[in-house]
Amino acid sequence: MCARHLCPPNRAGSSTMNTSGIYRNKSVSDLEVVGVAGCGTMGLPMAQALQRAGFAVWGYDVRPAKEFGDFAARMLADPQDFAERVSVMFCVVRDIPQTLDLCFNVQRMFAGNQYPRTLIVSSTLSPRFLPELRRQLPTDVTLIDAPMSGAPHAAREGTLSFMLGGQPDAIDTLMPLFDAMGQHVFRLGPSGSGMLAKVMNNYVACTCAVVVRRAYARARALGADLDALADVMQASSGATWFGNNFAAIDWAREGYASDNTFGILEKDINSGLDALADLPQALAPDAFDAALVEAIRSMPPFALAAELDGQGADADSRCGAGDEVP
Repeated sequence: MCARHLCPPNRAGSSTMNTSGIYRNKSVSDLEVVGVAGCGTMGLPMAQALQRAGFAVWGYDVRPAKEFGDFAARMLADPQDFAERVSVMFCVVRDIPQTLDLCFNVQRMFAGNQYPRTLIVSSTLSPRFLPELRRQLPTDVTLIDAPMSGAPHAAREGTLSFMLGGQPDAIDTLMPLFDAMGQHVFRLGPSGSGMLAKVMNNYVACTCAVVVRRAYARARALGADLDALADVMQASSGATWFGNNFAAIDWAREGYASDNTFGILEKDINSGLDALADLPQALAPDAFDAALVEAIRSMPPFALAAELDGQGADADSRCGAGDEVP
């Protein structure tokens, strides 16, 4: 079999089924050449997880190869070289403008005669953008939306969650890739289904992050013991992913900046709100949504203190700031 085609899971070797009902390859031969474009704090560990699983993987990023440590030898500086080498490309850049630059305008991955035959979009973008992206791609390119959740430590450990939208037969073929990087893989329907689930998930996550930060700031000002409050909330109706893992999330105390994780939160909320454009007025973006965006943009740093430092995971499993929000 040509090296540009994935073996089905039951042909590459013996397989076991993971908790998502997906077969896990134990042998990886005759596999696709996979590319990860956008090797930031999420893309790089995703590429490394694929490499550990035995896949032939190349990376592309605008930064020089020397910044990628042990993976430097697998980084390609020429976007056309990258586009010609890989048959499956993961796009893990920040937003829609960077996606368009990567695919058509600057790096032009799909502008030449040779290009990847499968594009997997793992960035968090508006679901309404995917039809436009589909129209601009060559007709023989398969488009899959596969945004992920779990933060950089989960990417390093191969325990991400993926939300998939696209043609079922295409996803069947690609499952060994997702299985190598993820612990939970959700197959949600046609193109756009994965992206819709991700922006709705992040809408809830962003709201919780704002509320927890405001509650902790107010409780501290009123003299509360934050460690005790955190214990109460974790065991009660105030439990949230953000609050439960506050000490383990290394961006949890940050203030807003356009280039940090709270800046990405703003982008994700706006991506979700854009998806609502065609809904009835009763479901359209409203004053609450505007206030939520403003609350993120005005988020001050949470002053360092001993409180909450012992909560959650140890330093080796801290959730890092990255391109995507868990």
